[in-house]
Amino acid sequence: MQYESQNFFITAFKVGGPSMIVIAAIGALTIMLIIERLWTLKSLSVDKNDFNEHLFGMVLRGDIRQAITYCDSKPAPLTNTLKAGLIQTKNQRPDEEVQVAMDASVLRETPRIEGWTAFLAVFGNLATLAGLIGTILGMIKSFQGVSKAGAAEKAALLSEGISEALHCTASGLIVAIVAILAYGYFQVRIGRLINDMQESSMSMMNLVVANRDKMKE
Repeated sequence: MQYESQNFFITAFKVGGPSMIVIAAIGALTIMLIIERLWTLKSLSVDKNDFNEHLFGMVLRGDIRQAITYCDSKPAPLTNTLKAGLIQTKNQRPDEEVQVAMDASVLRETPRIEGWTAFLAVFGNLATLAGLIGTILGMIKSFQGVSKAGAAEKAALLSEGISEALHCTASGLIVAIVAILAYGYFQVRIGRLINDMQESSMSMMNLVVANRDKMKE
């Protein structure tokens, strides 16, 4: 029992039939996407409070050029969004154009943040369906074997078919659970990054409107 539990996935792959190949492929794609999303979201994130504290101080002093340079030093969706508004401010464009520039930047940056995250939900559903197909095929194999076999072989064939079915079910559910949990986690992180862009752009817009007279050429 201990040996079997330690090598569950190896055993499942051996006895699970063709459906296990599909489940294993979905599992590999899920792990690859999770790793890619973790690395990408980390690279696209900045400390909002620390960044805004420094940037807004430059805006309050009216030093827009320095603020733009500071944004360039920390490339990320949040900094790109605020930089878009700062460029319009530097060019002395109306407040409406400053806000439109930042709103457009949020729309451009959102797909970069989301990436292929939606496919984690797809992989979760596919893994469940692949496990279900494996279960059905295993049961079909089991009953077909029983119907054609002699009395001595029936128990062995029935056991083999049920084992294939249950291993496919368990493996599909494990992959699906991992994919769906990861999807939920990344949705929360993505939502926070988008909210940070929107909140920071509104805060900076208020600063620009209140301090237009301080802006340097």
